[in-house]
Amino acid sequence: MSRILLTTTIPYVNARPHLGFALELVQVDVLARHHRLLGDEVRFQTGTDDNSLKNVRAAEAEGIAVRDLVDRNAAEFARLAGPLSLSYDDFIRTSADPRHRPGVERFWRACSADLYRRHYEGLYCVGCEQFYPSDEQCPEHDAPLQRVSEENWFFRLSRYRDELYGLIDSGRIRVEPAERRNEILAFIAAGLSDFSVSRSQARARGWGIPVPGDPGQVIYVWWDALGNYLTALDYAKGEHDDWWSGADRRIHVLGKGVLRFHAVYWPAMLLSAGEVPPTDILVHDYLTVDGRKISKSALSGGPGHSGDGPTGTELSAVDPIGLVEAYGVDAVRWWLLREVPRVGDVDFTARRLIARHDGELADGLGNLVNRVVSMVHRYRGGIVPEERETALDEVRGKARGAVHEALEAFDFRAATAAVYAVAEEANRYVNRTEPWRLAREGSPRLDAVLGTLVATCRELADLLAPFLPDASARIAGQCRGERLADPVPLFPHHRPRGPAPARVEQRLTSSVPSPHSDTVPARRSGG
Repeated sequence: MSRILLTTTIPYVNARPHLGFALELVQVDVLARHHRLLGDEVRFQTGTDDNSLKNVRAAEAEGIAVRDLVDRNAAEFARLAGPLSLSYDDFIRTSADPRHRPGVERFWRACSADLYRRHYEGLYCVGCEQFYPSDEQCPEHDAPLQRVSEENWFFRLSRYRDELYGLIDSGRIRVEPAERRNEILAFIAAGLSDFSVSRSQARARGWGIPVPGDPGQVIYVWWDALGNYLTALDYAKGEHDDWWSGADRRIHVLGKGVLRFHAVYWPAMLLSAGEVPPTDILVHDYLTVDGRKISKSALSGGPGHSGDGPTGTELSAVDPIGLVEAYGVDAVRWWLLREVPRVGDVDFTARRLIARHDGELADGLGNLVNRVVSMVHRYRGGIVPEERETALDEVRGKARGAVHEALEAFDFRAATAAVYAVAEEANRYVNRTEPWRLAREGSPRLDAVLGTLVATCRELADLLAPFLPDASARIAGQCRGERLADPVPLFPHHRPRGPAPARVEQRLTSSVPSPHSDTVPARRSGG
């Protein structure tokens, strides 16, 4: 048994959550459930980054207090647990959790040998909260960079260049997929500059954690937020070792736009503080709508735009709760896991979600279970025969190993493909054996065929458990025991048959991003 710490990044709460963050939550949830089923001891933690200047500006734009905006939007992120069927163990809020501020202060002091103060002038992007060289533009945001001149605290990142390169090159810090590993090695090889880790109180509008011993400065939001991985473990009280240095694996899951912070800045900060670095950094790409990164800022409102979904709107791509209300948690989780590739951005449309749900869940998996349970009731009074054939043993035997191998490679599409292959082969087996014909002919083989199919449906319930926990429970409920429950459709179809109900359509339209709105990374977190 291994001890495994799994984390999402923590998002700004300048607006409500979008589907890009749901992707990351679902990915980590699958990993957590998978490792728990293997018998591993797992801690899955997530939360929100409340202490950002971006949050301050969002509150100013709304004309409300920063605390009110942060509390309201953070509650929306916490509310995702139910609709998305998440199994996280801890949710930390950086402005409200009593563990966080003292933990950040302790971490700052632990790195004091690498902290110094100097004047700095540079171009700053509020969207991703970082400085850029004068010849570099922010790759994520269309807004112009702002020139900032002030005295800040700096961290000696340059000191850790060779050690960081060696950790990643050797695989002691494993970065997946390989494209992202190569990207970060090239970044380190080009040289590392010290970076600013504080902001003036005036520029931060007094929001954030003051620098210990220097109340005129506020700790840089990325330093503050990256620290959540330790502060949620009660680092301030020195109680983090069980789940940090004591863990066999410390796995961070994050979007490609924040790779530099997690694979360079964060490990260097940990080394400075005398802590071990993460073992795994698993990176996903972006979700897009009409080829543009999903915009959290668009959730504050704005006109809809045409899509190819049943209602002609794609606002549900941004609002995961609205999407679940319209199509169900199984459809949303399945699309995120089956459609999103290991490398490369993917465009969301409701029509694609429906196609995956109806084609694979309703017509494939759901149809299989319904046929099997119905035939056991029709031909054997609901009693499961004990006889079995070996016809499906090979595909079932391969599936568990294939799922584990794919998840170790951070490939959810391959993992779910291995599960769905069992359902496909089982449906082919039904068509080859024709149980209805065996029943009509009075063939003794019928019992073995039905017994084989029930065993396969039970196996599918187990295989699906990390990916679709709700559907897994429903399948198990229909297929467990010596006498099966009455058949009930598992996955109602969502084929478009006209406009969506007004309640759903209104919920979706209120969240649709304008194709001309400014965008943020599908996942921005860690600070």
